[in-house]
Amino acid sequence: MNKFSNFIATLCLLVGTCIMSSCNNNTVKTDKLNQTIGMDLKDKVKPPIAKKVPKEMTIHGDTRVDNYYWMNQREDPEVIQYLNDENAHTASVLEHTNKFQEKLYTEIVDRIKQEDNSVPYKKDGYYYVTRYEKGKEHPIYTRHKDNMEAPENIMLDVNELAKPYSYYAVGSLSVSPDNKILMYAEDTLSRRIYTIKFKNLETGEMLEDVIPGITPSVAWGNDNQHIFYTVKDESLRPYKIFRHKLGTPTTDDVEVYHEKDETFNCYVWRSKSKKYIMIGSFQTVSSEFRYLDADNPTADFKVFQPRERNLEYSVSHVGDRFLIRTNKDAKNFQLMESAEDNTTKENWKTVVAHRDDVLLEGFEVFKNHMVLEERIKGISNLRVMSEKDDHYIDFGEDAYLAYTSTNPEFETDVVRIGFTSLTTPNSTFDYDMNTKKLTLLKEQEVVGDFDKTMYKSERIYAKVRDGVEVPISIVYHKDTKLGPDTDLLLYGYGSYGNSMDPYFSSVRLSLLDRGFVFAIAHIRGGEEMGRKWYEDGKLLNKKNTFYDFIDCGEHLIKNNYTSSANMYAQGGSAGGLLVGAVINYRPDLFNGVIAAVPFVDVVTTMLDETIPLTTGEFDEWGNPKEKKYYDYIKSYSPYDNVEKKDYPHLLITTGLHDSQVQYWEPAKWIAKLRDYKTDNNKLLLDTNMDAGHGGSSGRFARYKKTALNYAFLLDLAGKGE
Repeated sequence: MNKFSNFIATLCLLVGTCIMSSCNNNTVKTDKLNQTIGMDLKDKVKPPIAKKVPKEMTIHGDTRVDNYYWMNQREDPEVIQYLNDENAHTASVLEHTNKFQEKLYTEIVDRIKQEDNSVPYKKDGYYYVTRYEKGKEHPIYTRHKDNMEAPENIMLDVNELAKPYSYYAVGSLSVSPDNKILMYAEDTLSRRIYTIKFKNLETGEMLEDVIPGITPSVAWGNDNQHIFYTVKDESLRPYKIFRHKLGTPTTDDVEVYHEKDETFNCYVWRSKSKKYIMIGSFQTVSSEFRYLDADNPTADFKVFQPRERNLEYSVSHVGDRFLIRTNKDAKNFQLMESAEDNTTKENWKTVVAHRDDVLLEGFEVFKNHMVLEERIKGISNLRVMSEKDDHYIDFGEDAYLAYTSTNPEFETDVVRIGFTSLTTPNSTFDYDMNTKKLTLLKEQEVVGDFDKTMYKSERIYAKVRDGVEVPISIVYHKDTKLGPDTDLLLYGYGSYGNSMDPYFSSVRLSLLDRGFVFAIAHIRGGEEMGRKWYEDGKLLNKKNTFYDFIDCGEHLIKNNYTSSANMYAQGGSAGGLLVGAVINYRPDLFNGVIAAVPFVDVVTTMLDETIPLTTGEFDEWGNPKEKKYYDYIKSYSPYDNVEKKDYPHLLITTGLHDSQVQYWEPAKWIAKLRDYKTDNNKLLLDTNMDAGHGGSSGRFARYKKTALNYAFLLDLAGKGE
């Protein structure tokens, strides 16, 4: 389950046209491969056969039997042994690719600039820079006072902090208003449970204040003494906000907000204007905000607009007013405003009206300008507005991702923006909103002989079974000839309204340079084509997501990009649900599939409110305690619909400490698949025993798993070494 997680690395599925002769040839090739695999496995570590302990689960008069429910015990030595046995089997089956994996890993890492700096940004008189040193996994956070020529002050060297741990990640860094104290959050388990620590930036000393068991959602009061932080409950739901005073015991901390509705999460931040501390509560179809004068942090919070079902809004403060992005009378959202002392919805006034063909995704506020992030025909656009002007920034490409970047300063006419496309590395620009001058500050360097003109991108549309046209973004090397023999990786997600944008990946070059096509299916359940696109792929419309993906694959085949024998699929988290459901519907469509941290046991998870974040997703999937949702979810849940039939080659990945999708979902799924499937295709599970949903920490270590994934695909395609 994605659970609003960070974006997972995007990969693509290869699709192509099938004519009779090529289908016959590919069938022969696949049969021979299966025979070889069957012979090889006799000499390999045999796959573990999980024991069956039937557990009956009855609701709505329907009984499901789960033979592998016993795996839901993280501390059980038998569970750990099973996961280790699966890892041993995977390592054995892929042993012949070990040197190739090392080669892939080396070429991926060699494209990364070892010594690198972020583009500096200015905040409160300091220039902040994140830099990396050669051979080191983690960032070093620094700052310079007044100008970049001033001496460097190292705020945090994460490499030093990470040394005692197999996993280490820093969440948010926040400097006190007087620039003296750094507050940062660290995670040493990969469960997204953080501990806040404090460092005196003038002396380098660590403060005694340590606050464990929280989220990275924190905010400073303007007095430099009080901080607000968010606590998680046993299901890892952020549900309480506390106020802490530096130098005092955490036992004296004051609870300032308790989110009692189990379908809501909460978080806290300080407004960009520095005037208010804000508390936000949200769930899928509703939100509510509270605000407090940051100069008076011990006062009481005021409710901005009481929550209402199907009323979503977000708030930003500017000058003497609040700006509000909301779906009030606006399916695709509109921008409204209110006075500081009269904030309920009856007093909201329209600033940018709703448009049926434009999705308002966000906005950035400055003293004299606003920058709107709008999605038009699936593509992100940046619109600059002021009292005198209203215009869009022209990037000169048809398919891309543009976004507002780090913009902490309020009184400026320059907006920092980011840009990338399938062929253009991530780039940082400054844009003068008055002169309309776009200045490139940095294009991320790809080390080696990379030439972006050697790659071609396309955007096509597939008419799916109900007549809707679904966009597909495609990229490949110019020397790759498209046809039934072309290998293609099709990637999809399609949940939570998260749009999958066409972005550049230097890692992906290892596939493109070996003749793979990479394609992203912008299926319903995302929000690429507006809010309705999302709503048509959730709840009782969820199957549209799966059908769209299947039909996009068929479209690629019919239009001579690939064939089913050469097409591969990948999805992660809720995208793992996608590919899990798709291979139940159409196991013949793909030669191989990678399911990363897949959400596949949908019914059981959504019935268990003790599992992290389940209750907050009833409006995404439906609450199976209601029969109509139970029946619908059960009809597509990958785990519940495994059948005795042939399945494609399958690599499943997970993390023991995953807080989003519990490890036992993919573990149970592979056990059931192994019991049911009727083919000799590869069926592999790779569990990271030290990490969670996002994989390994560090900028290099994570690519060990990427190399394994790529070796799996390229080996199936006959392009291994």
